[in-house]
Amino acid sequence: LTAEKIAILERLIQEQLRAGHICPSTGPCNAPVLVIPNRSGKRRLLRDLSQIDEVLEDLGPLRPGLPSPTVIYKDWNILVIDLKDCFFTIPIDPKDSDRFAFSGPSTDKRGPMRRFRRTVLPQGMKNSPTIRQKYVDRALTPFRKKYPRLLIYRYLDDILIAVQTDLEPLREELCLTLELYHLQIAPEKVQTSMPCKYLSWKTLDRTIEPQKMSIRREVQTLNDVQILIGNINWVRSLLGIDN
Repeated sequence: LTAEKIAILERLIQEQLRAGHICPSTGPCNAPVLVIPNRSGKRRLLRDLSQIDEVLEDLGPLRPGLPSPTVIYKDWNILVIDLKDCFFTIPIDPKDSDRFAFSGPSTDKRGPMRRFRRTVLPQGMKNSPTIRQKYVDRALTPFRKKYPRLLIYRYLDDILIAVQTDLEPLREELCLTLELYHLQIAPEKVQTSMPCKYLSWKTLDRTIEPQKMSIRREVQTLNDVQILIGNINWVRSLLGIDN
């Protein structure tokens, strides 16, 4: 790593230590660590978990396809929410935590290597999206059972709820239910009025339509590839094209 990236890595490590997402480790495991840009241009810390993925049992795909809001009854009230920093709110078993350790170097080797381990669900592990989906589903189960007439769609961090009655009391109860699992709603992404946007769909009072999509022609980063594949999969499911 260059001196600039080591400085960025140190800043990211300190941020995650303060947030409680990592803690010091003395275990034998040590995964390579990378500093990569995200969509906003900011840097984020990512561990190379390819060797761990090789020995993990595959939990399978997330689901057969994306949920579609086409079965929502017309004139029903809709609530769309997004879970805030979902990966950082799902704890992992302490006995498995050391398996996701990494080392932080110092500039010009001025000090010893420091080792840290992940205390929450690691990003970049092949089973993490499936675990996240199962965890959120477990958190929603009591709410589903209490209100069986609700239409609840959930995909990863995105949740849509449709109901014929007033939504506000349900919204407050849903927040309390999710907080029991340390899940938090991003208030700036809550949608309660039409049109609502959910999983590339735009829901109007009585109809739904696809959101406008722009296809990136220049693919330079892993994130660009993921966005392109996501767009292709969404169009495929929209047109009824199988694998």
